[in-house]
Amino acid sequence: MNLRGIVAVSGRPGLFKLVGQNKAGYVLESLDAQKVKIVANISNTKLASLEDITVYGEDDDIKLSDVLAKIAAQADNVPDTKADAAKLKSFFLEVAPNHDQEKVYVSDMKKIISWYNILKDQPLFTEEAPELDPQQEAVKADLEKKSKAAAAAAVKPANAKAPSKTSQPAKKVSMTSKKGV
Repeated sequence: MNLRGIVAVSGRPGLFKLVGQNKAGYVLESLDAQKVKIVANISNTKLASLEDITVYGEDDDIKLSDVLAKIAAQADNVPDTKADAAKLKSFFLEVAPNHDQEKVYVSDMKKIISWYNILKDQPLFTEEAPELDPQQEAVKADLEKKSKAAAAAAVKPANAKAPSKTSQPAKKVSMTSKKGV
């Protein structure tokens, strides 16, 4: 299953395909029948690539692509997103048996099932994911190491205070007018 280029946008329902990028942000096309194109602003819109999304697991996190593949294997047994919570939880135990039941909420299950319903008719859903060549894998692993090291270095001590607005000096205001009065 090839989920590369498919993103979820915060604050917008549905899934989008990444078409391109311009100065203002990312150009996205919806995966529904309308094929609406939008520009997601880089500075204030959060995009989540489905390729990188994981589900909380008891031991390790479970990739979304694995969960979607198991849902596709049980295509005739998929509940509706408006089904009751008990039915959704029992279904999710079948498709993701090692998920953390305290951290994965019913709303998350509904979202994953709705994403499956959107993706199942797309040609990317049956297509194999392109493999990274060894050089790209090395670069990706190096970036992950650097981000983990940066996160570990950025840990603040427990007694550190965040800067507040009142700790900064007040700005000077000019009392003269432009008219010379």
